[in-house]
Amino acid sequence: MVAPRILTRQPDPAARRRLEQAGIHPLLARLWAARGVAAPQETAPDWPAMLAPSLLTHAGRAAALLADAIAARKRLLIVADYDCDGATACAVGLRGLRAMGAVVDFLVPNRFETGYGLSPAVVELACAHPAGKPDILITVDNGIASLDGVAAAREAGMQVVITDHHLPGDVLPEALAIVNPNQPGCGFPSKHLAGVGVIFYLLLALRAELRQRGAFGGDSGPRLDALTDLVALGTVADVVRLDANNRLLVAQGLKRIRAGRMQPGLRALFSVSGRQAREASTFDLGFALGPRINAAGRLADMSLGIRCLVTDDEDEALKLARELDTMNRERREIEAGMRDQALASLDALPAASAASLCVFDASWHQGVVGLVASRLKDRFWCPTLAFAPAGDGELRGSGRSVPDVHLRDALDLVSKRYPSLIRKFGGHAMAAGLTLHEADFAAFVPAFDAAVRELTGRSRFEPALETDGSLEADYANAEVATLLDQQVWGSGFPAPVFVDAFVIRNQRVVGEKHLKLALERGSQRFDAIWFGHADALPPAVDLAYRLALNNWNGMVSVQLVIEHGQDAAR
Repeated sequence: MVAPRILTRQPDPAARRRLEQAGIHPLLARLWAARGVAAPQETAPDWPAMLAPSLLTHAGRAAALLADAIAARKRLLIVADYDCDGATACAVGLRGLRAMGAVVDFLVPNRFETGYGLSPAVVELACAHPAGKPDILITVDNGIASLDGVAAAREAGMQVVITDHHLPGDVLPEALAIVNPNQPGCGFPSKHLAGVGVIFYLLLALRAELRQRGAFGGDSGPRLDALTDLVALGTVADVVRLDANNRLLVAQGLKRIRAGRMQPGLRALFSVSGRQAREASTFDLGFALGPRINAAGRLADMSLGIRCLVTDDEDEALKLARELDTMNRERREIEAGMRDQALASLDALPAASAASLCVFDASWHQGVVGLVASRLKDRFWCPTLAFAPAGDGELRGSGRSVPDVHLRDALDLVSKRYPSLIRKFGGHAMAAGLTLHEADFAAFVPAFDAAVRELTGRSRFEPALETDGSLEADYANAEVATLLDQQVWGSGFPAPVFVDAFVIRNQRVVGEKHLKLALERGSQRFDAIWFGHADALPPAVDLAYRLALNNWNGMVSVQLVIEHGQDAAR
């Protein structure tokens, strides 16, 4: 593991002052100002602060098309993606459209058979759908790159409405409407909506259109805020940037979850993962519920995850959640074996000066390569692609990147330099997927490495741990830990990490790989734990840590969760 540089975020003094003057807790004011919050209204998690659906290009057009389709009783079919964002987007679409009177069903591509997105093969499946051939396909969390799929749908007599958030290519599909904040010319201020956020916005626009047509009286109609638990889950699980608008959506979802007003599937997922819904946090969504939904798409069929999210039967939801939990345990075992295999093969190689890492093994599971790439990226701190066989002489790869390298741009550069090398690719700055011919892997590795070097001008990347400096002694308590737990933290708006000097009074290894510590800072004493670290620490250390709550025998106390440590004498 590459040791990180420790950086300290600096809050904007004027912003901090404005936030404090608005009555915000002084510590929160400091933390928020250091994350770019400039005014109190940016912290408001209430509906009036949400960006208007009318700002989203084609949202009005798509809403009118769907309103016409509902009135004509046309068959709609949602084409989903096989990750948590796609599953929650599908569930939101199904629940919302049905509540507005639509005849709608869903189809989710199988990762191992048809691959990602609306492809011609998926169009064939849509034509033969058990609910009948649809009139209109609605993509969620995919479609912006589906030129061939949209063309195939039109040839088969079906129209397409695309809702997506991925970056577009040079040419857009010929769909009836494209709702995507990242398409050219869209002035929507938040470019970080997840796929589930995009379909939620379309439903808001559709309800407004139906109200205008007199389908509902006045401001009545289905309560779409009842779907925000799903919106929050998909948004956090997809690791999109939590800008002000996304924080609002997630805050609204967490509010419903904590109050117990959630879909049966989410209640069941909290139960099987051993988490308390009344204390729900973004951590629970991203690291407990999200992986269990994702396990279906990685190892089997995401329709299992979608069924869990759309059922209103509590018993069925619990049964499906237990199946997802079992799959997630299996996924962990597969991932651990692949990771160990990859590390062993890399250790056997001579030291290299590559700016990137590409790994492949013929025995690997293509549903888990993205997780392996993520673990290797964290260990070696460079953009990493992991590949597995996909049949017919093809490899399917999944990549994760570091902040200095825009992964999709690097793949795009390879495709321009070597047009026949990559069969297809797509993604974001930090994550991407691609398909290669197995025979081209050896040529791809140096081509990708050269693209990374050309885009960045660098051959090495250094990790950095951004912290919030020292925690004021008066705030190192359970009350403040509770306050921090109640906030929305995540990608682009990270949870606070503090750095202070401590004296170690006691340390011992628990569970074979975690370090349990008794720490002292001045007159204060703390319990602490460093997960995944078993090496003893020197008597005096500088520690980067998060404040957390420890519930034990009905007693609530503060606990420090260690992120990094070094000898205070260094």
